[in-house]
Amino acid sequence: MTTGQVGGVTATAPATAAARRRVTVRGVVQGVGFRPFVHTLATELGLRGHVTNTGEGVVAEVEGAPAALARFARRISTDAPPLAVVEAVDGEDIALTGDAGFRILPSRADGLSRTLVSPDAATCDACLAELTDPADRRHRHPFLTCTHCGPRFTIVTAVPYDRALTTMDRFPMCPRCAREYADPADRRFHAQPIACHDCGPRLRLLTADPADRTRPPRPAPGPDPVADTRRLLADGAIVAVKGLGGYHLVCDASDDDAVTLLRRRKARGDKPFALMARHLTDLGHLVRVRAEERALLTGPVRPIVLLRRLPAPAPAPEAPVLSAAVAPGSPDLGVMLPYTPLHHLLLGLPGDPPGPRLLVMTSGNVAGEPIVTDDDEAVQRLAHLADAWLTHDRPIRIPCDDSVVRISDGEPLLVRRSRGYAPLPIALPVPVQPALAAGGDLKNVLCLAEGHRAWLSAHIGDMDDLATQLAFEQAEAHLETVTGVRPQLLAADRHPGYRSGQWAQRHTDGRPLVRVQHHHAHIAAAMAEHGLRDGHPVIGVAFDGTGYGDDHAVWGGEILLADYDGYRRFGQLAYVPLPGGDTTVRRPYRMALAHLRAAGIDWAEDLPPVAACPPEERRLLARQLERHLNCVPTSSMGRLFDAVSSLAGICHQAGYEAQAAVALEAAALAADEDRGPGYAFALRAAPTGEAGADTVADPAPVLAAVVADVRARTAPALIAARFHTAVADLVRRGCVLARERAGLTTVALTGGVFANTLLAEATARLLRQDGFTVLRHRRVPPNDGGLALGQIVVAARTAGAAAR
Repeated sequence: MTTGQVGGVTATAPATAAARRRVTVRGVVQGVGFRPFVHTLATELGLRGHVTNTGEGVVAEVEGAPAALARFARRISTDAPPLAVVEAVDGEDIALTGDAGFRILPSRADGLSRTLVSPDAATCDACLAELTDPADRRHRHPFLTCTHCGPRFTIVTAVPYDRALTTMDRFPMCPRCAREYADPADRRFHAQPIACHDCGPRLRLLTADPADRTRPPRPAPGPDPVADTRRLLADGAIVAVKGLGGYHLVCDASDDDAVTLLRRRKARGDKPFALMARHLTDLGHLVRVRAEERALLTGPVRPIVLLRRLPAPAPAPEAPVLSAAVAPGSPDLGVMLPYTPLHHLLLGLPGDPPGPRLLVMTSGNVAGEPIVTDDDEAVQRLAHLADAWLTHDRPIRIPCDDSVVRISDGEPLLVRRSRGYAPLPIALPVPVQPALAAGGDLKNVLCLAEGHRAWLSAHIGDMDDLATQLAFEQAEAHLETVTGVRPQLLAADRHPGYRSGQWAQRHTDGRPLVRVQHHHAHIAAAMAEHGLRDGHPVIGVAFDGTGYGDDHAVWGGEILLADYDGYRRFGQLAYVPLPGGDTTVRRPYRMALAHLRAAGIDWAEDLPPVAACPPEERRLLARQLERHLNCVPTSSMGRLFDAVSSLAGICHQAGYEAQAAVALEAAALAADEDRGPGYAFALRAAPTGEAGADTVADPAPVLAAVVADVRARTAPALIAARFHTAVADLVRRGCVLARERAGLTTVALTGGVFANTLLAEATARLLRQDGFTVLRHRRVPPNDGGLALGQIVVAARTAGAAAR
């Protein structure tokens, strides 16, 4: 007799008897070469039968000796292809059929999808070797791919994943590609995006008329669009290049004039541009690259990685020069390596004529709009931005911006979760009914969930533009298609003016809509990604720029005692007036003046924000604050960072979100280790009201100390460092008080302020020294890009409680 474990069931049969099992594999198993892998494995083990894609995953029927069936069940998980994620393997005995061999059957679309679509993956080493080999038939093929790399999520139109259900369906395979596709021994066996020079998508280069940019662009006459594009870039042109998930605006990052022109055309202000480098060796003189960062840069995701700039760039005569206009004032450079064959070609293969070695690669869009994916739209909407368009005829089904990641405390910290991560699900520690969360209005990401899985969309953008709202609807419909989730419950932020919430309200269709408080959602997201189950409340520290509070104030400096079912506001930053809303966000000197007034500090002319504010505006602002005109109270820690940045003379006007805070962090990083006496917030008890906290943190002593340092001509870097230390110590003291009164020992750090790694690492270090367990975001961003995950878990609990 022989015994085998197959799909969790022990099978016993005579050693010579044959058996047949149906094995269902769930997880990320479509678009990753799983069926070819199963075919090869079954053939190796002498098994007969077939395998196919279905809406449930990959289903194989295997027939043969029980011992071979047991080995098949074990190895289907342990030996899976590199891009596969096997979540479950289930098996059942079925009747023998006497198959003569093993086949791959056409996919079956039976019922709702429950399989997982793979994210797009960077070009693998095997394909890169073919790209650079003059003897290979795919030498210099811009769309070279195989079962281990290339487009997936961005080309899928429906599931199960098959060529006919992708945007490759318009490209019939040539005879040679068809033979590779059908050959079990070939790396492209059932690789759905398979293509070559003969049958694949085609590049074309369009150039604008420099004398009249309103005229339609014309096809470039040259035979090689890539070579022509490289020449244009070397000559200082800005080119819109169609990528996996949308268009990029590209220029030579060494060319001051080109980078400055792109910045001006895009109305970018001083917001940093992302870079693409040909090799890591082209970066060594600019940034510090640690082992964890190297792994991200060279792995299958290849996101933009935020790397700390070297204090003094090392001299390197052969290294490429970087324009100072790429990332002015930023402590980091956002860098990625090529992740498509076209990128490698643009940066040059061995033997190519010299060209740019560092490229600016920024999203192809008008400021505030989603990334452009449609070819006609790219020509129209980017006409005032680009000098040329390097495009192709493979449609992009869904926009997908580059992900942005940094390493903090040795672990990835996602700043933007998009290409390479979407639509991988996040395991939920609590079950949820089929639900949709609309996210927030900044950095919008939506979420679908059912059971113990949540699927986040790719980054969509800021919802204050109609084009972004249309992109939101497209992303929601596409995510429903690839996940099979049909929401019965909706969740949204409580802010009555959020367009994401208004969309949810318009689309209830009789379904319940749960409004979730902004900072509760942030904390729940951190809890969910760390797998905290019911009955494990935390001390949630939620620091950000804005969030609608229960008392209609602008919250953002909160300590909540929270679980999925609810929260209590334990601590808050003291309220100050926010005069003029968005105007003050763009002009940090106004926030500094509001904080000075609240702290009882005169607006003396020797203080930087006073000098930065024009006299007439200063008079109007004083009257506005005195009469409380258009002044919403705020407890925002983000706005306090703005105020201190201006007070220290670092940043008075912000051209992009969080610029003043980023500049303050950059200054703090430059401070000496010996920082002298620090600053300290005052903690005081407050009467408990409807939305009032038990404890209020008063920044007045900190502001007074900053003013004293400014007048003593203390270096702005030292002021910035002392302020960061004060905020970290405030969190520690607040959490110690919460532990004493509530007995909680787990702290979740969340909100956009904690994307500041200097602050986040210092805070986590202090808390751990005091014996706390610290939860920091790793799988979703701490900013509003992670909001929808928390919304969906809180809403499911709320709806479940209401039903009970």
